[in-house]
Amino acid sequence: MLLLNLVMKQSIFREYDIRGIADKELLSPDVELLGQALGTYIQRKAGKNINLGRDCRLSGDRLSAALLKGLLASGANVTELGVVPTPITYFSAVHLKSDGAVMITGSHNPSEYNGFKTVCGTGTLHGKSIQEVYQMMQRRDFLTGQGTLKSIDIVTPYVDDISKQFNWARRIKVVVDAGNGTAGPAFSRILKKLNCDVQELFFEMDGRFPNHHPDPTVPENLAQLSDAVRAFGADLGIAFDGDSDRIGAVDETGAPIYGDLLLFIYAREILTRKPGATFIGEVKCSQVLYDELAKLGGNPIMYKTGHSLIKAKMKEEHAELAGEMSGHMFFSDRYYGYDDALYAACRLMEIVANSGKPLSAQLDGLPKMVSTPELRVDCSDDTKFDVVNRMATYFRSRRKIVEVDGARIIFPKGWGLIRASNTQPVLVMRFEAETQELLNEYREEVEDVLKVEIGTELVAGGH
Repeated sequence: MLLLNLVMKQSIFREYDIRGIADKELLSPDVELLGQALGTYIQRKAGKNINLGRDCRLSGDRLSAALLKGLLASGANVTELGVVPTPITYFSAVHLKSDGAVMITGSHNPSEYNGFKTVCGTGTLHGKSIQEVYQMMQRRDFLTGQGTLKSIDIVTPYVDDISKQFNWARRIKVVVDAGNGTAGPAFSRILKKLNCDVQELFFEMDGRFPNHHPDPTVPENLAQLSDAVRAFGADLGIAFDGDSDRIGAVDETGAPIYGDLLLFIYAREILTRKPGATFIGEVKCSQVLYDELAKLGGNPIMYKTGHSLIKAKMKEEHAELAGEMSGHMFFSDRYYGYDDALYAACRLMEIVANSGKPLSAQLDGLPKMVSTPELRVDCSDDTKFDVVNRMATYFRSRRKIVEVDGARIIFPKGWGLIRASNTQPVLVMRFEAETQELLNEYREEVEDVLKVEIGTELVAGGH
């Protein structure tokens, strides 16, 4: 069949979602075709009942209308959820026993971005499946029909489902920063049902994100939360990203607790109930996570970055929990296995409340390592994977490397990672070592090679 040109570029069909600049790369006619393709794909693989949610970005209404038109044209029966967190869209698929769901969200990207995350059956589209959707669009390989449309309130059953799971005895103090993303309205309702004193920051949804960008992996985005935690005398502080599938946290002093150590805190609690449990971390996580969980009798596995990839690996390994540096936390223990930051926040508050101690005490006794946050270096989508391959080739003959996802270079007392982002035109690096001096040394060794490979002056930003 003749392939037809699309304005929508293949490069925005990424490893585990479809994402681009809304007004330039996600034009309404192409989004309508995408709706037909996703509707067709889900119907062929699972069935006709598809839920549709969106985050609070300013482009969301337009994209939702265009995608909905395409879904209906494919003959799908659509349940419209409105503006909701991504995990509530995931919840809707479980709660309504739907065949699929589409979430329109730009996640943690700048406000001009938007995109699409897709549930099909019991999994999320990733890798070859997403490329298959693109090929369907090119070929106009669509089912046709007259779909149906209805709207429901999914937030109320979600709030009831989450809040009934938690009933800790000790009242705690918590500050929560919703970053003007989608978490605020739903989480405010959950907090009212929990045993805590709360200070709420930026709970009003605003797709312009006027107070700070909703990405809790960036330390400066946690500054207002940290100040409020200290002023309030809170036991912990919690932050969400724009679509509420990633959690950030600070302890009672305002110091950030990154995703790998949050994963450790959750996993250690699970091991008290489920000895020998399997956990999955990604390549950016601290070696301390893997070593300490193994000492506690757990089975930690290092795997690739990416929510769809992680969820598939969890099913394969029957893992109780998985997590990423970015703050995605996937609980199969007591939950449904997808990444839900609102639920993860409740689990963290529960651990702090039941321990009788503030958040920092949950890390007592761990080896103290020095590490960087995620460091991002601009690199085009066209070249980033090739650059990482050349870096791996260079280090393969000089040091031990782990190539689960990119190249994790093993040094005598630490490690350094370089990998290509699957969501942005950047290279992602992270380093960890026993001392700051060693950290600087390892980082310099990797960055010196990278400067040669990318042929420009290296500017790495911490994110």
